[in-house]
Amino acid sequence: MTSVGIRVERRRPGTPRPRPGRARWHAIANAVVLVWLALAAVAVAAQGVLPAPRWSALHLFLLGAVSNAIVTWSEHFAVTLLRLADPPARWRAGRLVALNAGVVAVLTGASAGPVAVGVAGAAVVVAVVAAHVAVLAVRARGALAGRFSHVVTWYVWAGAALATGGVLGGIMLAGVVTGAAEERLVAAHAHVNLLGWVGLAVLGTLFTLWPTVLRTQVIDGAGRIARLSVRLAVPGLALAVGGLLAGARWAAAPGLLLYATAAALALVPFLRTARRRPPHGAAAFLLAAGTAWFVLAVAADIAVVATRPPERVGETIEAALPPVLAGFTGQTLIGALTFLLPVVLGGGPAALKRNAALLERFWRARLAATNLGLAAAVLPLPGPVRTAGLGVAVAALAAFVPLAVAAVLRSRDVRITPATGGIAVGVLATLLAVAASVTTVAEPYSRTVTGGGTQTVDVTLVGMRVVPGVIEAPAGTRLVLRVTNNDGRRHDLRLSTGERTPMLRPGESATLTLPELTGPVDGWCTVAGHRAAGMTLRINVTGTAAQATPAPAPGHTAHATHQGPLNLAAPMSPGFEPYDATLRPAPGGTEHKVEIRVVEKEIEVAPGVRQRMWTFGGTVPGPVLRGKVGDVFTVTFVNDGTIGHGIDFHAGSLAPDRPMRTIEPGERLTYRFRAERAGAWLYHCSTMPMLQHIANGMYGAVIIDPPDLPRADREYVLVQGKLYLGTPGDAAQVAKMRDGRPDGWMFNGAAAQYDHAPLAARAGERVRVWVVAAGPASGTAFHIVGTQFDTVYKEGAYLLRPDDPGGAQALDLAPAQGGFVETVFPEPGRYPFVDHDMRHAESGAHGFFQVTAR
Repeated sequence: MTSVGIRVERRRPGTPRPRPGRARWHAIANAVVLVWLALAAVAVAAQGVLPAPRWSALHLFLLGAVSNAIVTWSEHFAVTLLRLADPPARWRAGRLVALNAGVVAVLTGASAGPVAVGVAGAAVVVAVVAAHVAVLAVRARGALAGRFSHVVTWYVWAGAALATGGVLGGIMLAGVVTGAAEERLVAAHAHVNLLGWVGLAVLGTLFTLWPTVLRTQVIDGAGRIARLSVRLAVPGLALAVGGLLAGARWAAAPGLLLYATAAALALVPFLRTARRRPPHGAAAFLLAAGTAWFVLAVAADIAVVATRPPERVGETIEAALPPVLAGFTGQTLIGALTFLLPVVLGGGPAALKRNAALLERFWRARLAATNLGLAAAVLPLPGPVRTAGLGVAVAALAAFVPLAVAAVLRSRDVRITPATGGIAVGVLATLLAVAASVTTVAEPYSRTVTGGGTQTVDVTLVGMRVVPGVIEAPAGTRLVLRVTNNDGRRHDLRLSTGERTPMLRPGESATLTLPELTGPVDGWCTVAGHRAAGMTLRINVTGTAAQATPAPAPGHTAHATHQGPLNLAAPMSPGFEPYDATLRPAPGGTEHKVEIRVVEKEIEVAPGVRQRMWTFGGTVPGPVLRGKVGDVFTVTFVNDGTIGHGIDFHAGSLAPDRPMRTIEPGERLTYRFRAERAGAWLYHCSTMPMLQHIANGMYGAVIIDPPDLPRADREYVLVQGKLYLGTPGDAAQVAKMRDGRPDGWMFNGAAAQYDHAPLAARAGERVRVWVVAAGPASGTAFHIVGTQFDTVYKEGAYLLRPDDPGGAQALDLAPAQGGFVETVFPEPGRYPFVDHDMRHAESGAHGFFQVTAR
């Protein structure tokens, strides 16, 4: 066995004493890491201020803090373990400044534009890291026979992963790839950076850092395991990333499995060492917790990649990134710094103990808060609880920053020399650039228009924001807005006065002419989620009662300002046409050709309340399809909307990659499936975030008759969904969806519509009611008051038939499930039907059967 412990109290012969120059270098380099950590924490706290706040926080942390830490500490471990001389100070200083200048350029270009700055920044980051690992490899060449030469191999491949991720990120920023290919690019970018740049660097470091932290020896055979595991991890990661880029799940999933196998092998020494000497102290427990989160993240990632189309992987992974990064990367980084900073800052045994005690203050409380908060963030709890949990975890991690800053500042070996001062100036310039970038993003540009009459203002869509974000103009001014999309994605601009641009591709422009200003006007991008991310415009009017209520968009009537419970007893508006719930027999033949178009349409969703909905075919739910087992459906899906949409038919069984892909406005696709099994099946929009698309009306039913289905006198179909009032994609509406706070429940697209237009039946007739629960986040317990069901069919199987002695009172369906019930009304009367979850029933999920005599 071999010891790699770095101890100040008892130095081993030949182990260099920490030199003042080295201490100064580590003080500066790690101060940069700490500043990036602090900025990331600020970005998390400023989620309501920054545009694209999730992206900003993730990249401040990963690209800023973590990348600086990996570059600094990979060099430290290579130099220490291979007994190399310290690199020249100028090389270190130039690398530090160049790396952080590149990071700032990426953040600035992506957040505030121009995009070319971000692309150039990505190129600089790639070049710096490539040069760094190349220098490590060249300097380590003479030490390849050493016991710890495998450390450099891990770092070299980690650097190659970062270079690949940087290239992919630059392509994303440049906007040269769109649609499904862009979604695959996002997934590949996330994997190569998190599992490659971070994962490989961490796994390679743990072989020596973990026994050092536990103050024990490296187990026998660790070097052999390290060399074997890296030879498995690299091709596994390459196969996974290549598969995601190519849209080949058959390659991506096995590649991830190979990577996971390599990671499990690499962690064998970790577990054996922990068994021999159990963890103790802050650093050990933080590293152990970080490793546990890494294992959970890889396992969950395999499940996602194996079960979802590559086009959806990126969105799924992105939603889980914050807790994964905090749990794995955050705890690993802080655990390593907790142990290593006192060592490299020097000052002798007494200083080491003081700094170690300082960095370990309240570590048990911080560790518990971090992991309990992260558990709350990933468990299926209410939205506010998950958000609060993540906030607690980030705050607990961020509490390390002031402790580390204090340790750096009080180090005796850190003195300012001309070289140190030069590095400090470069770092200060970097941090000022970061602050300027964040300030630019956080505070929307304001433009004041003077003079009245007709005035032209240039408006730019870039970095998930509208620039200027605020325009001040005198009353009576006629504004002409020249809108240009300088972003890498498609955007538009819609005004509350009704004017809107077409969906603009990168580089395209359009002009909006407003009527004379009499009050404030709001504007926003209509792409789902973009308004919530901060793509908004406010036009304030001076010289009048300027703070009046903004003018509503055309067609946005009562729903735009509706507050409080719905008045379900009020009559429907004149001319209201209820959704025809009658289910007609399956058409003849075995092949059915259908065209379904996306239509954005305003419809009445509750008595007197109108709402703009995203629909299939202009109705909620969309058209009902019906057939028999073995029938083939050929659906031509046309997107006549203003944003991308897709479609997913649960009634078919086929690879989702192509037919369920998102298509842009004006595009079409053909979706062909064979109905192999009977049932009441849901179809819905397949574009993420599906929560918003389904909740805004994009769902429908496919009925595939069971073989030998008996005839019924009447058949109806009811699709239950939730109602969320507000403009689709608006921040307030999205918040209600995520928190599970619907404004109502409804059958067939309108709350309580069948109170006012009851379904007809006659006493003694057999009535079959097909029910599908569209969700998106709750099911139904369908019940008809005054009757019992003698037939229940659920999810492809009969639970009850007329000849059975028993009966049923409700059909319980989870989201996306379906079935039917049958009953015979005993006598004339008015029979209510409800979702027997009374919260749903009393909020709109009810109606009537009007039963007359035969």
